[in-house]
Amino acid sequence: MTRSPGLVVPLLGLGLGLALSLPGAVAADCGSLARAEHLAFHPVARTRWLTPRVRAPGPLDSLYGTVRRFLSVVQLNPFPSELIKALLNDPSSVKRDEVVRYEAGYVVCAVIAGLYLLLVPTTGLCFCCCRCRRRCGGRVKTEHKAMACERGTLMSFLLLTTLMLLIGMVCAFATNQYTHRQTGPSVEAVPETLLSLRGLVSDVPEELQAVAEQFSVPQERVSKELEDAGEKLGNIIHNQLKSTVYPMLASVHSLGQALQVSIDHLRALNATSAELQEGQQHLEPPVQAHRERLLTLLQEGWCHGDCKGALSRASALQLDADFSQTPPVDDVLHRLKGVPEANFSSMVQEENATFNSLPLLVAVEMADALKDLKKALAEQPEGVRMLARGFPGSEAASRWSQALEGLEQRSRPYLKEVKRYEKYRWILGCVLCSAILLVVVCNLLGLSLGIWGLFAREDPSHSESRGEAGARFLMAGVAFSFLFAAPLILLVFATFLVGGNVQTLVCRSWESGELYEFADTPGNLPPSMNLSYLLGLRKNISIQQAYRQCKAGAVLWNVLQLNDSYDLDKHLDIKQYTHKLQQELQNFKLDVKGLDLLSPAARRDLEALQGSGLEKIHFRDFLVQIQKPVVKTDMEQLAQELEGLAQAQNDSALRQQLQEEARELRSLYQEKVVPQQSLVAKLNLSVRALASSAPNLQVDTSEVLANVSRLKGELPAQTNLIIRNASECFLTREMGYFSQYVAWVREEVTQHIATCQPLSGALDNGHVILCDMMADPWNAFWFCLGWCTFFLIPSIIFAVKTSKYFRPIRKRLSSTSSEETQLFHIPRVTSLKL
Repeated sequence: MTRSPGLVVPLLGLGLGLALSLPGAVAADCGSLARAEHLAFHPVARTRWLTPRVRAPGPLDSLYGTVRRFLSVVQLNPFPSELIKALLNDPSSVKRDEVVRYEAGYVVCAVIAGLYLLLVPTTGLCFCCCRCRRRCGGRVKTEHKAMACERGTLMSFLLLTTLMLLIGMVCAFATNQYTHRQTGPSVEAVPETLLSLRGLVSDVPEELQAVAEQFSVPQERVSKELEDAGEKLGNIIHNQLKSTVYPMLASVHSLGQALQVSIDHLRALNATSAELQEGQQHLEPPVQAHRERLLTLLQEGWCHGDCKGALSRASALQLDADFSQTPPVDDVLHRLKGVPEANFSSMVQEENATFNSLPLLVAVEMADALKDLKKALAEQPEGVRMLARGFPGSEAASRWSQALEGLEQRSRPYLKEVKRYEKYRWILGCVLCSAILLVVVCNLLGLSLGIWGLFAREDPSHSESRGEAGARFLMAGVAFSFLFAAPLILLVFATFLVGGNVQTLVCRSWESGELYEFADTPGNLPPSMNLSYLLGLRKNISIQQAYRQCKAGAVLWNVLQLNDSYDLDKHLDIKQYTHKLQQELQNFKLDVKGLDLLSPAARRDLEALQGSGLEKIHFRDFLVQIQKPVVKTDMEQLAQELEGLAQAQNDSALRQQLQEEARELRSLYQEKVVPQQSLVAKLNLSVRALASSAPNLQVDTSEVLANVSRLKGELPAQTNLIIRNASECFLTREMGYFSQYVAWVREEVTQHIATCQPLSGALDNGHVILCDMMADPWNAFWFCLGWCTFFLIPSIIFAVKTSKYFRPIRKRLSSTSSEETQLFHIPRVTSLKL
């Protein structure tokens, strides 16, 4: 078989090119060759799920709900979209009256706080002046019937007010402590969230690059299968052709054997016929002589016995078969001179070896071309190589990553300051809660001592110090209330203004989705804050829809609708990768003329046999002579009969002559007739073999020559057809690997890479941190503190009123003591009526 260089190049070209230029074209009957094995790709998408932050249910939840309802009453206005729009796009156009109109509820609260800040300290100063002038804070002058009822009522209201202060103080202290405890983790969550978002942004190009690098998986698999591609192709050609070649070679081999046998029989026939003619010439004279002598002897008159029967048999003693009448075969032998020239067995064995070595020969042909092809295969397609760089937002990703990194670095000092100021706020809150606690303690001690003093008045020897001490404690609580009223109301209003606006303006609109709707409305946000502009996308995206999709676990591909901005199929188009191989495929031809099936010598032998005229020999003429005996009479039987007849003769001379004739007949029979009979049997074998095989041999020869010639002409086209079909099957297999890669890339890019859950997680966590963990306890703190602040007013009133009933009741209006000139000092009692 001749070799055709460059066999592997068109093989891969066919394998990779046809699937791309003719999608869906699959060779029939590919078997296992077209089944591509499953490739294992390493997932590249990184898990960046932010741990959701959830505020655990607690006993303060009802308080948080109450505060929110209170703020809903304070701020009845809807979300100020137009005001925020003007503030973001043109801050100078914002009118102060619009802000005041929106903050009307807070303005009212500010007025109330201002009045409180003005009136309570003023009242305290007035009370202090009055107390110094003994105008108020004294004691009951005279006892009357309703005094016990008034005293009980005042004590009950004071106790109830004190309990309300205590509850408010405990809640304020708890919310103050909870706010302080949540500030640290909440502040630390900011850099963590920024780092997660930065990872989301910066990891996308890296993941896409990792996806592109895994193009080596199908490359290596195809390269590995190309190593034995030549042998596989040779096996396919061998398996497809063996059903034709093997029977043809078997026919040639059988015909060669039949030719050899026929030539041998023909030569034997010719030689035997010549020997028979020669033997016939030597046998005829002695047989004729014996016949004449026996006729003479047996006609003698003195012959006794059955001489007539012997005479009849002796008369038949002559040659019967005449082999000179057989047709000559010299002309046929002359035409078949030198046949067979070829050794058909060796020739068929050699052709079989050549055909069986087809896979190895094809592999040798492909060895050099495989090196060049593997080099071409090792190159990465341009689209795959540019997969990461062409991804939309890649340049914006770098900017966002740097911006997030800078924001994270710049936020740390501010977050430290936040923690520091939060510590000051916590200390101030604790001090003010302690001040309220001091008022509560004073009220409770005053009530306890006052009540104790009241019960002790029944004893004549009692002392008024307990009631006096209770009154002093109540007045001390009043003093503390006036003293801490101003800082309390200032802290309450400051925290209320911040926390209330955070709740009503941010948290409430955040929960209702109004913030997302505002951001999605065209024109509300300035271009510098437009998400599509910042990401470099061609199409505006809905932030609310993106948030919902991210929350459901969608990836950036679907959320950002990148189908309109990024042609993934273009990057995964491998036609450019196989274009050169397709061109090389078009020039590929496999030369199989070396598989001759019939050598020139064997062809000459068969053509000589075909034109020899072997089938025209009149084998019937041979059979006619063969069927005749060599001698008409049985010479053995005649000799035996002559011996018996000799014994019956009286004449010794005749007896001796008959015995001599019998002996000579036996000798002639053994020497001449038996060899002639053997030659006749040999001739009969050759004649009958040739007579039966010659007609079929000519037909078989003609068929073999015609089939060999036809197959010789059809074999190249059939081989190329097999190569084309096998290459299509190989194409289906190899393209299966690249198709797996393309499908994996499409799934990885569109369903796994860059999941945007950190975005929705950051928003959810931000809402939990800002609203649930910070704003709710912050607002609950000022609400409870404000509760306590406003309950200080009834506490002051009831404490002042109640303290009068705890002091001794004066009977005389004059006193020589100067104790009443002292602030909050009760004069000594000189006369009591129990």
